[in-house]
Amino acid sequence: MAVCQSAGRMLPSALRQRLSPLLARLGPIASGADPKSRAQRTALIAFAIRIFSAAIALVSQIVLARLMGEFEYGVFVFVWVLAVLFGNLSCLGLHAAVIRFVPEYQMADAVAEIRGLTTVARVFALLSATVLAAIGGIGLWFFADMIEHYHLVALYLGLVALPMIALGDVMDGTARAHSWPLAAMSPTFIVRPLLILVFMVLAIAAGLPNTAKTAMVAALAATYITTLAQFLAMTSRLRRRYVRGPMKIELGSWLRLSVPIFLVEGFGFLLTNSDVVIVGLYLPPDDVAIYFAAAKTMALVHFVMFAVKAAAGPRFSEAMASGESRQLAEIATESAHWSFWPSLAMGGTVLIAGRFLLSLFGPAFTAGAPLMAVLFAGILAKAFVGPVETLLTMAGRQKLCAMLYATALAVNIALNFVLIPAFGLMGAAFATAGAMFFEAAILHLAARRTFAIPLLAFAGAGSGNDKNEAIRP
Repeated sequence: MAVCQSAGRMLPSALRQRLSPLLARLGPIASGADPKSRAQRTALIAFAIRIFSAAIALVSQIVLARLMGEFEYGVFVFVWVLAVLFGNLSCLGLHAAVIRFVPEYQMADAVAEIRGLTTVARVFALLSATVLAAIGGIGLWFFADMIEHYHLVALYLGLVALPMIALGDVMDGTARAHSWPLAAMSPTFIVRPLLILVFMVLAIAAGLPNTAKTAMVAALAATYITTLAQFLAMTSRLRRRYVRGPMKIELGSWLRLSVPIFLVEGFGFLLTNSDVVIVGLYLPPDDVAIYFAAAKTMALVHFVMFAVKAAAGPRFSEAMASGESRQLAEIATESAHWSFWPSLAMGGTVLIAGRFLLSLFGPAFTAGAPLMAVLFAGILAKAFVGPVETLLTMAGRQKLCAMLYATALAVNIALNFVLIPAFGLMGAAFATAGAMFFEAAILHLAARRTFAIPLLAFAGAGSGNDKNEAIRP
């Protein structure tokens, strides 16, 4: 609070009067110790990190595109998206289960369970990702003749990155469960993209070819360095918070929750990235590069939702543990407000600057500007209902959420397979936006039917069941 007051006194009097209501609202958020203030502070920090990381990612992708050209850049982004996708899936949802269980264990002072969960999640992620990488390597060996030669070496390098990507996701989930947003997001969204860029520039300066293979080597090195450093830092921090002692391992209970979460997260992640993958299957790398630049530039708006989810997850879990439906409704409607209005403002700004931003990648990339408007409509549809999937998952409705995501993913893939051959890149954009509208609609209906909560940006705070009755998972 003192920081906000000091900052306010440094402003000109006219500006200070205009901003005084905002500063008055930021004061409790900055200094409050209640769950709502902590969650809002986490969301603001997460949002600030994602804005900063978005600038870094945008600059790094522009430089990489300029260094490699459309073709090699298209190969790189196609393979890197696959590596991040399967690295995340190989955790089998344990990274999200940590977010679900740790707040509950903290309320119950179940330190032994926390030690067991955080340890098992790390070991499990490493082992499962290594097994998946080995299976993938065998598959590439047997089907090498069916894969384009310019993809093959890059795919092998991507497989090597899987264990570290999976471990990084578990570290991210552990930090988010403890409301440590800087420790959660800085390695993946700031340090790693910076290192990829630095290593790529150094490699080209050393005389290596400016190809997708070189970029994948840079990404591989950056991933290992970032994740290992994050692992050491997080391990030290956890040991300071939870002194050495016995571990209680409830792997069966964790997996019973994590596997449905894996399906939810997996379907959701596939929904976010399947368009790039299918474009890569149907169209040449040049088109993949243009679509990726347009989609990821417009995806800057997703950072709002990411920040809201980072804050809402622990709050939903605490509300479920307390058993108060009124509190759950208030959190849900607040989250919808925080999702939609900043998304609308940020998306409109990105859309206005879209052609200029794409031109930074190269002259050919401005062809993706019309795609951005179509994708923005889909993003707004998701923001309009807020983080419904987080609510359903934290409330124990993982199976329902998984079925909904499976349905949305099937619609997404079907639309992509039908529209991309017929309409090219614009078909991919319409398929993705259409799937987002469908996803938002079915998630909203599910939340309303399950909790009687209208998760809409226009809903009043606390809408839904006014009775403060217990929640039945």
